[in-house]
Order: sequence, then C-alpha cells, then structure tokens
Amino acid sequence: MPRPRKENVTSLLDDAPAFTKQSGGRLIVLKGPDRGESLSLSREPVHIGSAPSCELVLTDKTVSRRHLQAELSDAGLQLRDLGSTNGCYFQGSRFKELSVSFGSEFKIGRTVVKFVPDEEIVEPGISNSPNFGSLVGQDNKMRRLFALLADIADTDATVIIEGETGTGKELVAEEIHRHSSRRDGPFVVFDCGAVPRELIESSLFGHMKGSFTGAVSDRKGAFSEAHGGTIFLDEIGELSIDLQPALLRVLDKRAVKRVGGTNYEKVDVRVVAATNRDLRDEVAKKGFREDLYYRLAVIRINLPPLRERGMDIPFLADHFVRSFSPNPKTPLRVRQEDMARLQRHSWPGNVRELRNVIERSCVLSHGDSINLDDALTDEASPSLGIRTDLPFKEAKGQLVEIFEREYIVDLMRRHKMNLSSAAREAQIDRKHLRELIRKYDLDPRR
Repeated sequence: MPRPRKENVTSLLDDAPAFTKQSGGRLIVLKGPDRGESLSLSREPVHIGSAPSCELVLTDKTVSRRHLQAELSDAGLQLRDLGSTNGCYFQGSRFKELSVSFGSEFKIGRTVVKFVPDEEIVEPGISNSPNFGSLVGQDNKMRRLFALLADIADTDATVIIEGETGTGKELVAEEIHRHSSRRDGPFVVFDCGAVPRELIESSLFGHMKGSFTGAVSDRKGAFSEAHGGTIFLDEIGELSIDLQPALLRVLDKRAVKRVGGTNYEKVDVRVVAATNRDLRDEVAKKGFREDLYYRLAVIRINLPPLRERGMDIPFLADHFVRSFSPNPKTPLRVRQEDMARLQRHSWPGNVRELRNVIERSCVLSHGDSINLDDALTDEASPSLGIRTDLPFKEAKGQLVEIFEREYIVDLMRRHKMNLSSAAREAQIDRKHLRELIRKYDLDPRR
C-alpha cells in the first residue's frame, strides 16, 4: 500500500479559487526541527515518530521512535499515544487517546502538529441553462456556478458563500434550499450583523423563561425554527469572536442548548453561511476562529462581482427591463447608447445596484425607452471610466481590468483565437496571454 503523500507547506491559508471543497485532511508541523513538513491523510492509520518506518518522520530528539498513531474518521482525527516517553499534549493536558477536529493543534516532544482539511479545487462543467431557479446569467463564471449548485444542492454539506455586497449570496442560499430534499422544510434567515450582540445567543439558540430580564416565556431560537430545513447565517463574519465557540458546538453536536437551559435539544438542519468579508484573512488576523471556518467551509463558493461578468450586463439588463416594464407584453427598449453606459459603469453595488437602476429607469420612462439619465448617476469620467469616488488602488484596478478585457477581446478576435499569432503581435509571453484569456473566459476549449 502506498504511503500517504508528504509535502512541504509554506502557507496554511493561501488564496483559493472560486469553488473548493474539503476532501480528507493533513497534518502540518508548525513548530520544531521539522517545521513545514506535511502529511496527507487517508482512512488508513498513520504513525508519527523518529523511526524511518513512520509515515511522518520527525528529527526531534524528544520524540519517541513510534510516538503517536493518527487515524482519520467521520468524527475527526483519532489520536493514540503509543507509549511515548515524553507524552502527547492537547491544550496543555496530557492524553492517551483523543479525538480532534480541523484546526486543532497537539504537541509531541518539542514538536507542534496541526490538523487541517485538504481543499480540493472544484472545476464544474458549464451548465447548458442560463439560470438556476431565480439565479440568471450567461457568463461562464455563472454557468459553472449553476453546474456546481446542481451537484451540491441535494446534499447536506455545509456551504460558505463569499462575495461582495449585492452579488446575490442570499439568492444562492435560497436556491440551494429549493433544490434540496429539504425544500418542504423551513428556510430561516439569520443576519448576524443585524441582531444586537447581547441578543444573538438567545436569538440563535433560544432561551428559557426567566433566564434574563425580559425573558417572560420560553422561546425557540433560529436553529430550532429551522429544524427539518435550512438555516442561512448571513454576514457570519460579523459574529463576535466570543460567540463563535457556541456556534461551533452546535455545528459539531447538531444540538442546541437554550440560554438558561441545562439540556441539549437535537436539531436537524443544513447550514449555509455567507459573508462579504475574506474569512481567510479574518482567520489570519485572529478575528475569526480557524476551527469554525473549517467547519463552515466544507463547500466554499466565491461569487464573482458584476464587473467580472461583462457579458452578463446586457443579459441582466434585458431581464430586469422585462420584469419592470409597465406592460410586460411590450417591454421598454434600451437604447444602444444607454446599454453602452451600463457596460461602462463599474457596479460597486453589483447585481442589486443594476436591478435598482433598471427598476428606477422603467418607472421614470417616457415613451418606449427606459429613462437611464435620471436613474443612473455616473461617478466615472465619461472618456475613461475612471471612478473618482473609490480609493485610488481600487479605481486603478478597475480601469486596468477594463483595459485588459477590451484589449484581449479585440486581439483574439482579430487573430481568430490563434494564441501564438496573438502573442507575437502583443509581444507578451504565451503563458501570460493564456492566463488573461482564461481570466476573461475567452478560451473556446473551456
């Protein structure tokens, strides 16, 4: 039987692509003479020690030859001391046998080892449909999202949705629920950023009568209300660090204990969470618990902003015009110059902003065309599309993206997608050109 793969790891939280899922786990040496060594785990037991026969060989002289056995299971990682001289420690206490979850660290000798999940890049195909329920889009980024959602919706996997404000995170959560076997159960939305901090625990988990001032009766929390269905934890990044352990316990136990209560109540819920923050960055800054992040990010989806979905702007604009026209049978017209303005706009509010602009332009319409002049306030320079209302770095990045897209689209059109010919004319490396082509979904083989 081949040994589990060992590799050197330089970062625990590298930038991840749009779609990832957890698959198995690995051990990473954080401290000690062998810092940076890593071992990918399978379902077979592995041994850690100084003996050459161990799957993870350590040069730490305080580690026994066969110090510890580790075995991956559905419950986490099962650890067993093999009679070591200097013992095994977790959170300062010595143990003989122990089960730990993702993000946990344990110490053997002078060596500290961490258990983290392997993240597998998910590369779904492109859906044949321009919609998934109420979600619509023609851009390949969205078509890949639709294919992924079709695959994961009818599972109970926990999902974290990351993306800017207005990209449609709640709509994605709703469609996951509607396409699942839980569709007849409740869909409960809990906004972690909208509930006062002192009420979040009782709102999430419930409370018993008399447990605090104002608790005049027993009350169910959001988790209990979602029993048999899905709970959507919006703006999970706003949850304070001191409340995160309570949420982690619920995810691990699938049971809640009301404030003032003594017993745990089983709950059958699927958890979908969303945030407009970069939770990996929050973990690195100690603003979000790493073990809770791993527990939520079984499936990780990063929704693209509208400015990265260029071909979707005309498609969505037409879709919203049909929805908001006074007479749906004869929808209003979008003039060519207005469509050009919509495509030049950087849409900091994403799809939500586009929807609101189109709704206003339909309400304010005169004749058979939308009235974009009164509905859209362009903050950009009319010639270059420079956003002076944004921070310098962000405005510059958006302008570079506009240039790159237009340059590459025209270049590849003229060279009929011939990579070598286009690279020679542009005087850029073929590899860099291919990266730009893939960035803007121009590769016909994808």
